[in-house]
Amino acid sequence: MPHRTDLIIFDLDGTLIDSLADLTDATNHMLTIFNRPALAEQEVRLLVGQGARRLVERALPGAGEAEIERALLLFIDYNHRNIAVRTVLYPGVRETLDLLRACGTRMAVVSNKNVALCREVLTILAVDGYFDAVLGADSLPQRKPSPEPVLKLLADFGVDANRAAMVGDSINDIAAGNGAGVTTVGCTWGYGAAEELAGADFRITNFPELLNLPMLAG
Repeated sequence: MPHRTDLIIFDLDGTLIDSLADLTDATNHMLTIFNRPALAEQEVRLLVGQGARRLVERALPGAGEAEIERALLLFIDYNHRNIAVRTVLYPGVRETLDLLRACGTRMAVVSNKNVALCREVLTILAVDGYFDAVLGADSLPQRKPSPEPVLKLLADFGVDANRAAMVGDSINDIAAGNGAGVTTVGCTWGYGAAEELAGADFRITNFPELLNLPMLAG
């Protein structure tokens, strides 16, 4: 029988929230200033998951370091000022979080977005109260796919790896969770390609499906 899961760690973008429209707007704002052609949402989708700097680097191929630094500031500033204009929770997220909290499951967020932006968007969408901890790209020396953020939360919460889970939509989430020895759950609705979730212990096609997994059995 599987161990009861006491701690669930969620990725943010592509898992809890659909932020692709706002990320696309921020990317194209930056590209316009650099006289580069705009990208479609599905093109930006391929750039998401390894933090803002990596997104900017991939959106500006051939750019020098000084250009990348300026572009990064432009991207982050615009994104910060427009953090949840078109961003929404995925269907069933709030209701599922309510049920998990009612069962006494503790929850946290680990993202490769800077932690201030994570906290702001969670607050605007009124789900910040569900999470006992939020770690971002700038919270620790290493970020996903390193297991360090997951290991940090296990230590902070005093939870064994076999009683915790990492839920996310990309290879970074699955790699971080597997590296820390926790159960991994791949979300097929997010930004990662299907093959990125091949190493997950479970895969779900909508957020409420999380409640049906054996790891949440009593």
